[in-house]
Amino acid sequence: MPRLLTLAVCLLFTGCASQAYQRAKDADTAEAYRDFLREHPKDDMAEPAQARLEELEFTQAQKLHTVLAYKRFLEAYPEATQARAAGALLEGLRFNAAKEAGTASAWRQFLAEHPEGAHREEARALLAEAERQELSTADDPKRLTAFLREAGDDPRRQEMETRLDDQMFAQAKASGATKLFAYLKDFPAGQHREEAKALLLSMEVEGLLVSGLIEEAEARVKAHPLGPKLADFPARLARAKAAREALASREPLAQASSVGFYLRDLGDLQQALGSTDPLDRWQAAEELGQHVSVRALDPLLNAFRTARNPLIRLYALESLQTVLRALPRAVAEYEVAMRLESLRERAGSAEVYLTIAALLDLTGQLEQASTEYQRSYDSGNPDPVVLRRWVKIRQERRQSFSAAVAARQLALWAHGLAKEEVVSSEGGVPLASARQLCAAAENARFAVEAIAQARKEATEFPEDLNSFERAAADAVKLSEARLADAELLLREQNPSVRLCRDQQVRERLTEAVKERTAALEAVGTKLPKLAPLLLELARDRDPSPQVRSVAAARLSALSARGD
Repeated sequence: MPRLLTLAVCLLFTGCASQAYQRAKDADTAEAYRDFLREHPKDDMAEPAQARLEELEFTQAQKLHTVLAYKRFLEAYPEATQARAAGALLEGLRFNAAKEAGTASAWRQFLAEHPEGAHREEARALLAEAERQELSTADDPKRLTAFLREAGDDPRRQEMETRLDDQMFAQAKASGATKLFAYLKDFPAGQHREEAKALLLSMEVEGLLVSGLIEEAEARVKAHPLGPKLADFPARLARAKAAREALASREPLAQASSVGFYLRDLGDLQQALGSTDPLDRWQAAEELGQHVSVRALDPLLNAFRTARNPLIRLYALESLQTVLRALPRAVAEYEVAMRLESLRERAGSAEVYLTIAALLDLTGQLEQASTEYQRSYDSGNPDPVVLRRWVKIRQERRQSFSAAVAARQLALWAHGLAKEEVVSSEGGVPLASARQLCAAAENARFAVEAIAQARKEATEFPEDLNSFERAAADAVKLSEARLADAELLLREQNPSVRLCRDQQVRERLTEAVKERTAALEAVGTKLPKLAPLLLELARDRDPSPQVRSVAAARLSALSARGD
């Protein structure tokens, strides 16, 4: 009895499956066959049903005759009898589309999709032709460089090398000294080498002219083989001489409008940078930054690189920034790029990396500068000048908490120095020790201000700022106490010794800004003939942004009146 029941059930299902297949066959649609296969996947008629479904789907794809239709068929039925035909039709559509586009990228995509297709040889030939056409008008150095990297003995190689040379020089010429030096390095046999060198010579000479070094500029042009290529030099020389004559005027108002009237000359300041008293040296570094001259750069760089007292190095760095910002942009870039080229040739010490970092930093190349700062940084002996610079950079970027972290490190440095510096009446207190304590107190106070500024901003770690503040306050307290002790001993030995709080130079420079501003306000009416040139010189070369702003405004007013 059970056997008969089982047989009956089997016959029933077989009959049902046969009826379902017949219904699908009668309907003869893809949907009907899909329904049958879903309900009877293991039926004896599943194979012919699958075959008919594939025929119907392929027929539908042929009717649509689109890339999408054939792709869907191949994805759904990769083993179908019609798969090869569908692949060929898909390849044909894509080949025609690439041919219509006619671009190298279209042919590359076609070959990537059909690397072994029937059209591969023709597609490769058409790709080569498209690349040839595109390269004939290419203006992207990256594309040309990539082509040359793979070109081997390609007959187009020389043509592409020439075009790349032209384009890289054009970019360098439009960009400035940094790219011109790079061009000379990257294209040692470049056809524009002489022109690049002439442009660099022009920038060098302009630096001499704006620095008032007229005789040096004349001698440089006369002696240089490329001097005759500076066709505009006579006109530039005439302007420089006119400027020097105006600045040499005996008119008190004309003298009062010039920054040089208030400064010690470069020679005296360079001599002061070698003083035995660090205070003399940092004040000389501060004043040297008021000389907008290419001749001020190397003494300041040397002081920044070699001085032991952090305040000397700090003022040297700030003065470098002042000079580079006041020089014409092309001149400043040349002076920095020229020094970077020299420094990179002998890079290897922390001192050189630090100098490279400073030059990059002061010309706005912060990403590259950060790398060089990291190379020079010693966590066991942190540089307070670098830490202070990091605080300012992070403040400018509105990274308040990061600025506070750097300020805390600076405070810890100041606290450590104040704790370790020896202050004793035995044998006398060395002047250098008192000046080091002055640097510790100055940097500790700076750290307190920076952390207080960070507190005003929204930060994620207010509790950390509390500990930072305590550390900075402790550093101020200790460093100021040790400084007071040291300076008391110094005064016992020499009552006339200058103290850390001496601000004579800064006060003189501040007063000079006020006097120059007042003079420039008056030159338009009192010195009408000299006024335009004096105002132009102040607008373009004065180290004070305030003075430059006043000069620009007065010059605009003169122009508006037609004077």
